[in-house]
Amino acid sequence: MEVFQTIYQHHLLTESDLVTVAAAHQKISFSRHHHFLEAGQIAHNYYVMESGLARTYVMDSDGNEMTTGFIREGEILIEAASLFQRTPTVEYLQTLTDGVAWKMEYDTFQQLFHDIEGVREWGRNWMISQWFDLKRRTNAMITNSAKDRYLALMKENPEVLRLAPLKQIASYLGITDSSLSRIRREVTNS
Repeated sequence: MEVFQTIYQHHLLTESDLVTVAAAHQKISFSRHHHFLEAGQIAHNYYVMESGLARTYVMDSDGNEMTTGFIREGEILIEAASLFQRTPTVEYLQTLTDGVAWKMEYDTFQQLFHDIEGVREWGRNWMISQWFDLKRRTNAMITNSAKDRYLALMKENPEVLRLAPLKQIASYLGITDSSLSRIRREVTNS
């Protein structure tokens, strides 16, 4: 229940609502490198991460994987555009470690969204916060140096630096593996 209390925070969600929402999820154990979603598929679920680390990525025009996000314990692994617009995705959702997640099916979420005011308000607030996070990340990719982006990741998401492969971290930061190695040396030696 703790992971649901972490995720589904809104003053209009009652304890009874939270119990209903939690019961609507299905527990799933996953192995390292499992794909919950691949390019060309339509998302039918989202996942509340109880443990483990996952990432989202796309393939660039040269066929290289470009990591677009990391999702850790207490966060939601989702491809929202595909899920809510019912369209094929270009994104992949992949686990980087073993772990546990709670699956919410699209139709079930839609019913909860319709039936429970607190779920509607939570959903709106969650989507707005995701949009602001995306805007912050986009601006940081343009205005911050690679070193500053690395330091921010180190501060905000240190487990990514411990658990994710160097190549995935580098692509997330928009730099090469060798640039990331140089930045890591600079940070370690300063």
